[in-house]
Amino acid sequence: MKNIESQDTNHSARGAANLITLFLCGDVMIGRGIDQVMPHPSDPILYEPYMRDARGYVEIAEEANGPIPQPISFSYIWGDALAEWERTKPDVKIINLETTITKSGDYWQGKDIHYRMNPGNIPCLTAAGIDCCALANNHILDWGYHGLTETLRTLKKAKVHGVGVGKNLKEAQSPAVMKVRSKGRVVVFSFGSPDSGIPLSWAASEDKPGLWLLRELSKETILDIQENIQQVKQPKDITIASIHWGGNWGYEISREQREFAHRLIDEAGVDIIHGHSSHHVKGIEVYQDKLIIYGCGNFLDDYEGIGGHEHFRSDLGLMFFPRLDPLTGKLVSLSMIPTQIKNFRVNLASEADARWLSEVLTREGQKLGTEIEVGRDNTLSLRWSKPSRL
Repeated sequence: MKNIESQDTNHSARGAANLITLFLCGDVMIGRGIDQVMPHPSDPILYEPYMRDARGYVEIAEEANGPIPQPISFSYIWGDALAEWERTKPDVKIINLETTITKSGDYWQGKDIHYRMNPGNIPCLTAAGIDCCALANNHILDWGYHGLTETLRTLKKAKVHGVGVGKNLKEAQSPAVMKVRSKGRVVVFSFGSPDSGIPLSWAASEDKPGLWLLRELSKETILDIQENIQQVKQPKDITIASIHWGGNWGYEISREQREFAHRLIDEAGVDIIHGHSSHHVKGIEVYQDKLIIYGCGNFLDDYEGIGGHEHFRSDLGLMFFPRLDPLTGKLVSLSMIPTQIKNFRVNLASEADARWLSEVLTREGQKLGTEIEVGRDNTLSLRWSKPSRL
């Protein structure tokens, strides 16, 4: 790969101090089994074809990897991530939360999987210092409209931004705006695509609650997003499009997705595409010096011991730490910490697993103009050149 670069070396120490550092990750699924080992477990009843009691997921995980302390502390699930956050000190932490926070028993009928966490366990998010939860995904209405409302109310009370859903479309399209002292602002929009499993009926409208659903990745959709961004965009804003799209398995990135991502940057004024839905990491692209993560993979779930798709290694994830120039929104550097889900917590991945992730990302990044360098302590760094043509 020619002309590989990381612009980090082009910034003086004084300039680097003005950069904005973010933490991004993929799916955080802290309902079902994980909720059951917290201090305030929900009613364990499930309405799934293969599991009727959420405690069953705890049993499967313990059979695979040993006992899990019960009840866990609120900070337990974040494991080794806590030390990484302390070391890196990101200005803003953003996750894709695929769990409703509710006591509602009004499950969405006709849907096989329903994630729910008791509102009493909300300190698990504040213990991690999470700033913003993208919510426009295929689990936010698992427990009905009351579950959606209670999720938003609980997050607001905890002073955590929930974005991408609301009592109507206008509210669902409203971004989370977070000020970073003396540096600028981070503005997050959240929306989802039906191909990620979001029912069409979940779409918010002028007089109906729900999420911001992108029915098509079309020019009209870009114009709609552009209009919403222009209403809030200010100088020194980092604008993030957090998008739930695509299936759970497979490395393919469609031409339609790439074109849409490029147009979000070229026409809508987006600085980062934070893509998720895939249960494993996917290729990364840097287009016009703007970061596109097509699939972040899973960061926390209760899948331990469940067979199927093992070759994708869905237990492995990444802590993404992009550093950006708020004056331009351009990516300066991207470092990634490889992680593994084990015992319902985030653990640092082994050297072998870190190298496996680097090889996968380099392989999938070839046509996107990116490759991975493995550094000290298994830290992965992104290197990029001009991507290949669509």
